Amino acid sequence: MYIDPDTVDVIAPNLKRRYSGVTSTVVRLVPFQSKQISIATTGPVLPDDIPQFPLSKLPFLSRSGPSGHRIWHARRNIEMLAGLILKNVLRKRLKLVFTSAAQRSRGKYSRWLIRKMDAVIAASSKANSYLETPTDVILHGIDVAEFSPPTDRAALRAKLGLDPDALIVGCFGRLRAQKGTDLFVEAMIRILPQHPQAHGIIMGGVTREQKTFVSDLEARITAAGLNDRLRILPEDKGFSIAPWFQASDIYVAPQRWEGFGLTPLEAMSCGLPVVATRVGAFEDLVVDGKTGFLVEPENVDQLSVATDKLMADATLRQSMAQASRRKVEEQHKLEHEAEAITAIYRRLIAEG
Repeated sequence: MYIDPDTVDVIAPNLKRRYSGVTSTVVRLVPFQSKQISIATTGPVLPDDIPQFPLSKLPFLSRSGPSGHRIWHARRNIEMLAGLILKNVLRKRLKLVFTSAAQRSRGKYSRWLIRKMDAVIAASSKANSYLETPTDVILHGIDVAEFSPPTDRAALRAKLGLDPDALIVGCFGRLRAQKGTDLFVEAMIRILPQHPQAHGIIMGGVTREQKTFVSDLEARITAAGLNDRLRILPEDKGFSIAPWFQASDIYVAPQRWEGFGLTPLEAMSCGLPVVATRVGAFEDLVVDGKTGFLVEPENVDQLSVATDKLMADATLRQSMAQASRRKVEEQHKLEHEAEAITAIYRRLIAEG
């Protein structure tokens, strides 16, 4: 959906070619925010159905937006830098906003960039604790219409090539040590033999640097004799992974560390109980013992026990699934995030 960049008050760039959690955030938020304020995104790889304009038009933006100062909402260092160049070199009238999800101390360069921003948003309470500037804490939200419990799980599984009768445990996201994919494999190798009807599904992007890591995982699965029941699938190239959550029964987020981490929220919105490590924003999302279980990072024993408990108890799965969906609908709707961020845009524009 291409639009004239001179007609928008807010630009939310996505200056990265590879699909990531930040890309997911931009792709989901911009359509919602476009109902509240004139906003568009720009970048090298974006779905066709969201408001956007070609990256090549950035240097030729009109100096001001329709309402005066235009908002530039960055979520990466490269985007903060681009905003500063547009503002200070090309003399565009911009107010710069940055959203930080990182839960670590930042380097000198990043801190310098952040100090140049007009407003900073933290994606979680933990992320806020690492920032040295005043912030607004706004948790990510989910489109509860897109990420919703399936109407016909058997038909969906048939479409995706999954066993319609299996108990499916999913683990989605980039395949790498940071994401704990190897921890999930180890946990499933331990517990799948106790649940003959269960399957584990792993899916996500694999960079060139991670091919050896993934090959080692495949070798471990083969050595355990679980090739037919613990599968590593190619990344789904679509912009929504919702069908894979909807086709699953349990979701496991075994990350060693994380900035925010949307997948537990996506799973909960689809009505799944979640086993997650205590990293990122997971403790803000998963209610231990009610919507799933929280375990310590890198603790395969705890990960295995919690996942096994859900696999063995259909009644527990059902109650946690209902509680998960209810929590997302009450506390984590995408509309809430969009409205809170748009309020910051309006405040900055009004300040002039």
